[in-house]
Amino acid sequence: MRAGTALALGALAGYACVLLRTPIPWMLGPLFTIAALRVAGVDIGTPIATRYIGQWIIGTSLGLYFTPYVVHLVADLWWLLVVGALFAIALGYVSGIVLAHVGKVDKTTGIFASVPGGAAEMGTLGERFGGRMDRIAAAQSLRILIVVGLVPAAITAVGFHGADVYVPGATTFRGGGFASLMAATLVMSLAMLRLRMPNAFVLGSLMVAIPLTAAQVELSSVPTLVSNGGQCLLGCAIGSRFRPDFVRGAHKFIGAVVFTIVFSIALSAAFGLLLAWVSGLPGPTLVLGTAPGGITEMCITAKVLQLGVPLVTAFHVTRLVVLLLVTPVVFARARTWYRARKRRAGANR
Repeated sequence: MRAGTALALGALAGYACVLLRTPIPWMLGPLFTIAALRVAGVDIGTPIATRYIGQWIIGTSLGLYFTPYVVHLVADLWWLLVVGALFAIALGYVSGIVLAHVGKVDKTTGIFASVPGGAAEMGTLGERFGGRMDRIAAAQSLRILIVVGLVPAAITAVGFHGADVYVPGATTFRGGGFASLMAATLVMSLAMLRLRMPNAFVLGSLMVAIPLTAAQVELSSVPTLVSNGGQCLLGCAIGSRFRPDFVRGAHKFIGAVVFTIVFSIALSAAFGLLLAWVSGLPGPTLVLGTAPGGITEMCITAKVLQLGVPLVTAFHVTRLVVLLLVTPVVFARARTWYRARKRRAGANR
């Protein structure tokens, strides 16, 4: 009943946003509605399966954009993907140090709260190094909320919409083919979940849908209604992360998080425009590709606004993999170096 009410309210909020012509209405409406109700103390929310289903649907629909031409194009731009991932690491550390100073938290908590990875993954890694998991998870959830609220609105406000030259490989709906496609992506997603991979249902779906599309195996398109439903489920799931005690007793920390998130959005946008100038690619696409939002949310934005879906997807998949592999190693070495430097400084006094 609790989950059913949340989904019903989320769907109504999504439809209201459609009428109001807001960007990415089927995700923004449910996200802000459920988050606001949760913070207000209303006992409402959806189980984790809701997020999985939303990611499964969105991951499958995104994979259909990777035609042979797109795969070749993305492969030629590998250097841009690597540069974007390295920038994300640097941005996370700079923002994290600023957050630690302004929000009066330890640097471990500040850094893992600011690195633009998944909330669960960064929370777990941060706790392993002695950070506060509750603060990290809260900051990561707020990051998604603010980025999803600001970035699509800003891009829409300046008039960038409908310029995408990429179209899905499969454009015709076939009942049997759709069932086969969704079954195949579900099996791979469940396998990734069993292996405890982050964003298992996005990456698992992409691992099936991309090779099929690249090989020109066109089973079926994903209907708009299904895609909108996936966005609604995902919005409800993200909104359900928020709790009534979200801001209670942590006003200074939350204020610092908001400041650093807006700061990181501005830096990312400037860096994306710089990459666009260097590469000759569309600025809005690279702004989305470097934005400090989650893989699913930014790719949905690209899909709805028709702004370089495969390139944005490739940017965020590369960033996710690099962040999860590199962040713990870089952090451990940086902390060892910093402690050794402090000991040397103390010995010289």
